[in-house]
Amino acid sequence: MSDTPRVVTLLPSATELVYALGVEPVATSHECDYPPEAAALPAVNRSNVDPEASPASIDEQVVQAEQAGGVYEIDLAALERADPDIVVSQGICDVCAVDAVLVREAVDELGLDCEVLTTDPHSLEDVFDDVERIGAALGREAAATELLADLRSRVEAVRERAVDLDRPRVAVLDWTDPVMVAGHWVPGLVETAGGAYGLEEPEGRSRPREWSEIREYDPEVLVVAPCGFGLDQTLEHLDTLTEREGWADLTAVREGRAYAMDGHHYVNRPGPRLVETLEYLAGVIHPERFDAPADEAVRSLGRPARHPSDDD
Repeated sequence: MSDTPRVVTLLPSATELVYALGVEPVATSHECDYPPEAAALPAVNRSNVDPEASPASIDEQVVQAEQAGGVYEIDLAALERADPDIVVSQGICDVCAVDAVLVREAVDELGLDCEVLTTDPHSLEDVFDDVERIGAALGREAAATELLADLRSRVEAVRERAVDLDRPRVAVLDWTDPVMVAGHWVPGLVETAGGAYGLEEPEGRSRPREWSEIREYDPEVLVVAPCGFGLDQTLEHLDTLTEREGWADLTAVREGRAYAMDGHHYVNRPGPRLVETLEYLAGVIHPERFDAPADEAVRSLGRPARHPSDDD
């Protein structure tokens, strides 16, 4: 193996992490688009789901694809051309990216002499462990140490500023039809940012919920961040929530504290930018204490609703 190993990253968070450590992959997944230069690299997999469809249609396509053999396919010829020393895959979600089992089958079929590193983060601390582990595999231990020091410092800054604040009820939705409450690292991010996350335990998996559960919980802050959707796509399909009975009665909606967030780049991508996500969540949960999030990452879903009593 050369001083700089040839790395293939099969999920966007791994691509971001590898770049942050000073290594450019030789190939990536079809979804890798950050940093921007990653989008120009060869892709070694493809999806069997149309990412531009409606949330309900995507959900149906995923079910059908899983029954037919999988959501993703590996381009064996592209992987062979990449000739990797290391392939970084994941085991957290078969829907989010190609999983490690499929990767190992492809590596064996091609007879590649490479290491398959699997990430399976369920918390921000797990992501930090991946930084250290992948840094060591790439021979970038010093870069990993420097990166982690910066990330931990930013997390601690948020934690310290939020420690004495009231904790509003927060819900983060990572799908809208069916409704799914974000799990894994999200509960921990919300708690660190000064919110209460009562719909899922820390590190619990995202899962479908009845809309009645959301109404009963009645979030005071609501963040809509569908997995794989940027802001424009989220806003385009927002009617999957706004047309539900009781949407306008949610406290977060009535008080103008409902937001759309870029789930594709932030909430659902467990890489170094999760710390940026933490800072954005702090900005919407406690705008009196933290800076407002960047417009390209978060949009308000409207002003507070007016009630007849407002005119008294």
